[in-house]
Amino acid sequence: MTTANSNTPTPVIAIHGGAGTITRAAMDAGKEAEYTAALRAVLEAGQRLLASGASAVDAVTEAVRLLEECPLFNAGKGAVLTHAGTYELDAAVMDGATRQAGAVACVKRLRNPVLAARAVMERSEHVLFAGEGAEAFAQAQGLELVEPGYYFTEARHAQWQRARATSGMALLDHDAAALAARGSEEGDPGRKRGSDPIDPDRKFGTVGAVALDSRGRLAAATSTGGVTNKQVGRVGDTPIIGAGCYADDVVAVSTTGTGEMFIRAVAAYDIAARMRYAGATLAGASDAVVHECLPAIGGRGGLVAIDAAGNVVLPFNTEGMYRGHARVGDQVHVAIYRQPA
Repeated sequence: MTTANSNTPTPVIAIHGGAGTITRAAMDAGKEAEYTAALRAVLEAGQRLLASGASAVDAVTEAVRLLEECPLFNAGKGAVLTHAGTYELDAAVMDGATRQAGAVACVKRLRNPVLAARAVMERSEHVLFAGEGAEAFAQAQGLELVEPGYYFTEARHAQWQRARATSGMALLDHDAAALAARGSEEGDPGRKRGSDPIDPDRKFGTVGAVALDSRGRLAAATSTGGVTNKQVGRVGDTPIIGAGCYADDVVAVSTTGTGEMFIRAVAAYDIAARMRYAGATLAGASDAVVHECLPAIGGRGGLVAIDAAGNVVLPFNTEGMYRGHARVGDQVHVAIYRQPA
């Protein structure tokens, strides 16, 4: 946990780029450097915005947009494929000062789903649009549409092929990942080991950001390309307010992990409720959700959260999580692996 040092919180931003199984022993140092540089660049951009007086909503939207533009992460460019070989993306944004929220689900043609989610929040009377309706709304707001091929990367396509080859069923990410990893250990020549710090076949791919601005306002944003080989139409926790994304005047939370479990646990809101109604600290509430509530129902993953005092937590119950935070006027902190006890 990182703790604010004054009564007037300094603006701060935190991000995540997915959690999952670590492959540190066989990892590629070059690829680790790529991830570290990408996380750092996103945090620096958010830090600059907050330093200029931008709102928390502006900071988290831009941070997530940049993560969507980076093919290293499963959101926007670099999204994973469904069982049918198509793309379905989700995103959400929430303004803690007003508790206004916007989200889109199962979109197939939006370059930046997070921008569409923000447009829903600010320019409609609704909270969640899905599918073609979400795309039509976004297009009417002047947002950029792309052909599905825009999302394509060789790495995600290979990941999808491995998942399909190891199972005839459509599986959630954690199940497909286990089979894919098992196949590679049995000599699957198509599986390249050690290229990514977190095994792409055993990673829960969501990106997100939370921020506290100079006026003491909180915001959160989350975006995802789903899970590899998922059933068409499946929606996880990302666009569900209170599950994958939540912000109020107490805390801002963005999650990553086994989406169904985060929905069942109402994970993001549970942290806020523990703090508001039970007087829990940010660290206490987050640890209880990540290390007790979620594992009790098979939930794996993590989250980033900031409270109104500027305290930051980035807990996870997997072997690693792409993550980092940056306070205005301070250095940027980035990490991938679990820190030594």
